[in-house]
Amino acid sequence: MALFRQLTELPPQLRLGAISIGNFDGVHRGHAELIAQLLKQSQKVEGPAVIITFEPHPARLLRPDSAPIPLTTIERKAELLHELGIDGVLAYPTTKELLELSAESFFHEVILEGFGAKAMLEGPNFAFGKDRTGTIDRLEELCAQNEIDLEIVTPWEFEGELCSSSRIRKLLSEGHLSKANTLLGRPHRATGKVVTGAKRGRDIGFPTANLAEVATLLPAAGVYAGIAHHGEDSWPAAIHLGPNLTFDEEERKLEVHLLDFQGDLYDKTLSVDFIETIRGVQRFESLNALKEQLSKDIAQVRARMAREKIALPMMKEPLE
Repeated sequence: MALFRQLTELPPQLRLGAISIGNFDGVHRGHAELIAQLLKQSQKVEGPAVIITFEPHPARLLRPDSAPIPLTTIERKAELLHELGIDGVLAYPTTKELLELSAESFFHEVILEGFGAKAMLEGPNFAFGKDRTGTIDRLEELCAQNEIDLEIVTPWEFEGELCSSSRIRKLLSEGHLSKANTLLGRPHRATGKVVTGAKRGRDIGFPTANLAEVATLLPAAGVYAGIAHHGEDSWPAAIHLGPNLTFDEEERKLEVHLLDFQGDLYDKTLSVDFIETIRGVQRFESLNALKEQLSKDIAQVRARMAREKIALPMMKEPLE
């Protein structure tokens, strides 16, 4: 995974190729369609295929109160782009100085001098430079003047609507996990640090890993079938996201029960893929009723994995 955070870090082998600029949050199926075209461009000019994205999202500086919660971390984004065939990713630092650059200055400093681009690929709504004054028409002019092959692609649609990061965020927030995963082309993933919880799950026979410091968007409250990952190891998981109503707790928590797991994950990083919604969050009249439902939830997780024949790697070695 070739992820760079400064133009000065860019190795020579990532210059003189085809580039595309954008946020690429979620690296969804629409992005995959665009990248397939970018790879063709890179072959045509006999150079690398490179993505330029921004970290953090420009809205974090311009409109911090309304900035979107990301679907992916920058590291996960770079990993997914690499899987699609991208040779390198520049996570350009979003600073006030960058946001003050005119469209022409950005074009010359980054696209021409930084990358020596021979080809570019963008969507019809692409804009760049201060206050997004650099339109796609202006980009066409600049590319023509500098003999850069620019291709403008039509955004990919699903069921008559554009496949976009904002659409996926809305679907996840409203509880439409299946459709969100369809647009992503894979299960939505969240990553966090395992912290100490109330340990009620352990006491009733259903221990959970409690995740904190999650930097990406979480789906709507509910119980989910999923897959948990730590390093090279993976386990089927029953995921509870939301308040613990049975214990009169309103705090939204992400609790993950790893099936057939033995070991200690405290202070370790854990990722979870949200595969399917099982049910909503609910209050139970007794501890026995809760335990009975948890057993049913786990049975559904096992059935889901068996039905889809989801193959999970064996744990390499016991965790200490």
